[in-house]
Amino acid sequence: MKNYQKNYASYLDFLNRACPVEVTLSVIGGKWKGVVLYHLQNKPLRFNELRRLIPDVTQRMLTLQLRELEEDGVIHREVYPVVPPKVEYSLTPFGATLSPIILAMRQWGKVHQEDIRELKKEQLAHND
Repeated sequence: MKNYQKNYASYLDFLNRACPVEVTLSVIGGKWKGVVLYHLQNKPLRFNELRRLIPDVTQRMLTLQLRELEEDGVIHREVYPVVPPKVEYSLTPFGATLSPIILAMRQWGKVHQEDIRELKKEQLAHND
């Protein structure tokens, strides 16, 4: 929903005309959303736990991706009234419906990771 922030009429218009793949990608698209959803499959995680599991994501980007997933109803942000503050992220029941998609992406990546690596090596060699 990132492209339609604060313009819900435009987003509703998009949903009315978009193909189902576009709708899905509007929720899980983004470099880190799928990875976040993958790591939240089994248990709630705190922000710094996610940062450790996804070392290449910046704090700012992780924050933005988590906010968008929360806005789309895919994850729940639980703030515990303790000092220091404790915040956990978990999948909502709606977010859990994405699990088959995330797990299928994981499986595809496992099967094709070496093919992609070889293709990229060839492309780099060709560009040199």
